Amino acid sequence: MTTVKGPAIFLAQFIGDTAPYNSLESICQWAAGLGFKGVQLPTGDPRFIDLQKAAESKTYADEIKGIVNAAGLEITELSTHLQGQLVAVNPVYDDLFDGFAPEQFRKNPKARQEWAVQQLKYAAKASQNLGLNASVTFSGALLWPMLYPWPQRPAGIVETAFTELGKRWTPILDVYEEHGIDLCYEIHAGEDLHDGITFEMFLDKVNGHKRANLLYDPSHFVLQCLDYIEYIDLYHERIKMFHVKDAEFNPTGRQGVYGGYQNWIDRAGRFRSLGDGQVDFKTIFSKLAQYDFKGWAVLEWECALKHPEDGAREGAQFIKDHIIRVTERAFDDFAASGADDVLNRKTLGI
Repeated sequence: MTTVKGPAIFLAQFIGDTAPYNSLESICQWAAGLGFKGVQLPTGDPRFIDLQKAAESKTYADEIKGIVNAAGLEITELSTHLQGQLVAVNPVYDDLFDGFAPEQFRKNPKARQEWAVQQLKYAAKASQNLGLNASVTFSGALLWPMLYPWPQRPAGIVETAFTELGKRWTPILDVYEEHGIDLCYEIHAGEDLHDGITFEMFLDKVNGHKRANLLYDPSHFVLQCLDYIEYIDLYHERIKMFHVKDAEFNPTGRQGVYGGYQNWIDRAGRFRSLGDGQVDFKTIFSKLAQYDFKGWAVLEWECALKHPEDGAREGAQFIKDHIIRVTERAFDDFAASGADDVLNRKTLGI
């Protein structure tokens, strides 16, 4: 068994325009001061990493790694959530998702998608240059507007959408295979890959591609009322990354899963800072130890109530307290009888 690495922190929700959140060096010093051991880097802000440059220059990648290491931290993974979203966009969302791409690609879905695909490919090579073994992304969504449709979905549209999704992602996954990187999809509301069944459907369309893997985040499953513990039993062989994020679901007689179009603070289901929600992290960390998870425990902070600085500080200690240092021997070794094959056969009468 392997002890889970951590605590680490996903920087996306903390990046800002004031110190210490406005440069890679200062934000890493801040994270280290809170007790984190690793940082997961978003790749859309060149103040923190120039993705293309990191892919094309090993020297530059070493410089980025050196800045992080100088703070006593490691880079855990690169994130391409926003770029991955643009690999597959239903036209109803074109204007809304244009903001995820550089200005020169807006109002041009084809060019925007081509840019996003190239970004994913850069992330594969950049990850290799940084000495990483996994990266996280979103799948994008062609079908999300038809999740609970009225009128009913046209016959065959789900099959058509997943076939297209597989067609778009297979060449990207092949690039990740070339560079030895697992591409982990964060299973998330708003994505065509939002639960176990949809991941299985996708996996079928990419022919079980070995690099198509999972980021496990139980908070998204609490909000779906999905069994997030059994999910680990079902998919542990594909779980290569882990976001430690809490959530709660408190349905009332007035609203449930869909949330009544309310803001986050007023929804029945909402994300919370670690320890303030309902996720059973003791069982989760036990399951991950049982299945020999070899990755990082990465805090993703999202909470409608608590200040992010408090969430980060408390989250570092929360993860540290939940990581199980796995045993190197069986607890009952002291009672071993020292039997050998001869005695075993004699005991069995054979």
